[in-house]
Formats: sequence, C-alpha cells, structure tokens
Amino acid sequence: MLTKKIEKTLNDQITLEVYSSSLYLAMGSWFETQRLLNSAQFFYRHSTSEREHMMKLIAYVNREGGHARVPELAAPPASYKSLEAALEMALENEKKVTKAIGAIVELCLATKDYGTFTFLQWYVAEQQEEEGYFQAIVDKIKMIGIKDSRGLFFADKAIGKLLETAPSKA
Repeated sequence: MLTKKIEKTLNDQITLEVYSSSLYLAMGSWFETQRLLNSAQFFYRHSTSEREHMMKLIAYVNREGGHARVPELAAPPASYKSLEAALEMALENEKKVTKAIGAIVELCLATKDYGTFTFLQWYVAEQQEEEGYFQAIVDKIKMIGIKDSRGLFFADKAIGKLLETAPSKA
C-alpha cells in the first residue's frame, strides 16, 4: 500500500511523463511541417515511449492501492527556433525528469518503501540512458554546425541514422 506522500510524488511523475510525451509530439509535428522527416519520426517515437512510461506508472500506482491521476496540462510550444534549440529543450526536459525520479527514489529510501524503490530502478536506468542519448545527439548536432540548409539536411540525416540504430523500447 502506497503512502499518500509516495502516491502524490508518483502522480507528479505521471504529470512529467505526460508532458514529455506531449512536448515530443509537438516537436515531431513541427519538424514534419518543416519537412525534417527524420527528426519528426525521432520525436514521434520518443513521444510514444514517454506515454508508455506514464502507463507503467499509472498501472503501478493503481495496483499498489493508490489512485493514478491523469493531469490536465498546458499545451507545449507549437514551434521551435531551430532543430538544435528543440533538441536542447528535450535534453533539459530529460534532466528535469531524471532529477524528479531521483527525488522519488530518495523519498522511498527515507520512508522505507522498498517496493516502490525497486519498481523505480527501471526508471533510473532509463533516464540515465535517455539523458545520455539526448546529450550525444545535441553534441553531434553542434559538431555538424547548422549554419545553412545544407547543415540542417545533414543534421536531419544523422538523426535518421540514429533512428535505425536506436533501441525500440518502452
């Protein structure tokens, strides 16, 4: 049985996962309108992944005697300054999610909720992987140096290659 405090923090995490999914969906849509189709697919895939993260949390909270809440959110930005700016925003979002997961882990240890602690270990590993993945992409885009449409073309192409090699997981 979850304590009310753990239930609340897990519901807060659900909010972060829902927002991440919405943010990446908005980014994918915007990139599609810019004809950066590899980048669009990259963010669509990540939107789906974040939704799956949310669903795991919802199932856990409800299974453990809590009540998972699906929040109402403000819409994410509808357009972005550039590919690089969107990727940096996504990286900052992943860092925020990582920090939040860490805070829940600390709370679980402090309250001796070892079941939730164990459940969260997948999220700890997932966030470490995702944050590293986004950091590597931001670094690669900076190396390419998007100064014109040719640089943008190559950056989108590089993201397409990442799609081919990225693990498809929830």
